Amino acid sequence: MKPFMHTQELTEMTEASTAERDLLAQWGFTSTEISTLLWLRQWYHQDSEQATRHLEFLRLLVRSGDLELV
Repeated sequence: MKPFMHTQELTEMTEASTAERDLLAQWGFTSTEISTLLWLRQWYHQDSEQATRHLEFLRLLVRSGDLELV
């Protein structure tokens, strides 16, 4: 999650999360399983953002000639 998220975005995210929790509960997931699934999704998105930044930095190094591909 972005540290400086707008209030409206945070509200929309909470509403979506409530709807998702309800849907997962209807599918038979326990509250612990639902919390774990939502946490895993957040962790995955944060991890992919970091990996993307690293790849963009490597691309910059290759394009500038500071890093040569073998």
